[in-house]
Amino acid sequence: MRVMIDACVLYPTVMREVVLGCAAQGLFEPRWSPRILEEWARATIKLGPEQEVWARGEIATLNAKFPKASVSYDAAIEARFWLPDPGDIHVLTAAVVGSCDAILTMNAKDFPGNILAEEDLTRRDPDGFMRQMFEIAPDKVRNVADGVLAEANRLSDRPWEMRALMKKARLPRFGKALVA
Repeated sequence: MRVMIDACVLYPTVMREVVLGCAAQGLFEPRWSPRILEEWARATIKLGPEQEVWARGEIATLNAKFPKASVSYDAAIEARFWLPDPGDIHVLTAAVVGSCDAILTMNAKDFPGNILAEEDLTRRDPDGFMRQMFEIAPDKVRNVADGVLAEANRLSDRPWEMRALMKKARLPRFGKALVA
């Protein structure tokens, strides 16, 4: 399954690490566009200029780790598509050009199911998607989540528990499934 990952899933960090950790385990093929990655890098600026530098380093690492993930296209193709938020048309275009099966995004209202269905796409929210991945491959997904938790604890000044970390990462149902 090929999944176009929207910038709102790539940033914040914990959500990105969980999602892309599962992709690294071969559970799905991630896709993004240079514009999506640029949105992620620019979103970090509000935390300070050093965060943008850090994000660009992460982006370079991801492009090296997933060399087939980046989808480029001629911007003129975007004119063929319509979405309620014109600022998201590039995500839909990249998903179609990248032969994706789904768009992974937090923005449900900006990606109506009927419009996506015309392009043989579905919209998936990260929480539900990760729960599905956990049902399909519980050991692989648990290993990814445990690794993300360990890294969060290493970097944090306070200890994290799995459910609290996933809730903070806007993956509450996934976190609940992990500890059930």
